Amino acid sequence: MQNYMCMKPSYFRRLDESRVECLLCPHHCHIANGKTGLCRSRRNHDGVLVSEVYGKPCSLAIDPIEKKPLYHFHPGTTCLSIACTGCNFRCLNCQNHEISQVAPSVVGHYDLSPEAVVRLCLEHHCPGIAYTYTEPLTYIEYVTDTARLAHENGLWNILVTAGYVCQEPLADLLPYLDAANIDLKSFNDDIYQRISGGHLQPVLDSILAMRDAGVWIELTNLIIPTVNDDMDMIRRMCQWLVANGLASAPLHFSRFFPRYKMENFPSTPLSTLKEAKRIALEVGIRYVYLGNV
Repeated sequence: MQNYMCMKPSYFRRLDESRVECLLCPHHCHIANGKTGLCRSRRNHDGVLVSEVYGKPCSLAIDPIEKKPLYHFHPGTTCLSIACTGCNFRCLNCQNHEISQVAPSVVGHYDLSPEAVVRLCLEHHCPGIAYTYTEPLTYIEYVTDTARLAHENGLWNILVTAGYVCQEPLADLLPYLDAANIDLKSFNDDIYQRISGGHLQPVLDSILAMRDAGVWIELTNLIIPTVNDDMDMIRRMCQWLVANGLASAPLHFSRFFPRYKMENFPSTPLSTLKEAKRIALEVGIRYVYLGNV
């Protein structure tokens, strides 16, 4: 029989005898009994919203911290990377769609409690844990419980995320976060809706919440030709970062390659990345890196 980990009551509410509303992310999915929300990993089980991936990571690896990418947070070290299935975005260019855009039932998994994850990290002499590859905020209870234990054992916690979450659940996790790379997909709400199925403002709210909590922040902007390569928009994004005290947060402009549902799009020209970097430095971003080049 499958074991479920019940969600905290603050992360959902009952709408009626059969439906619940998920309060984890801005989608606020209304979920009928036996069904899941958009992320596919949170199910209405007889009026209680439960996670089907708690303690069931689908991917484990030891990575250099620069792969997250984090260039200014303990460079030269490694981290235990962990992921469960699920994502609350539907990015047409998803690089990990085999595990992020599927139901947990179709992907193999390990059985690892938070205690087992921390023990594994210590056994392999990794100084930190990275919650990555998919969207870790969709299994935030597992991340928070593991991160709390990690801190008790002197380990760092790193979040690699698109940042699409409500502020109350995020606030429960922030005390245990040391660093984060946030994927700032564009600086235009229409593009967010069209390419990822979400909105920009909640992502900006998450960035500011992490800043206020003292989390080390680095940002990634994947530049897709004809989609989000408008240099005026990139300038506005960089100006927002500088105006909000994030001039020293490393900014990674990443090169797009045809992937998933955007296989007919061209790869990003290097000249585009170089122009974005020039603008970022001109606006006042102190550290700018080019990725996938």
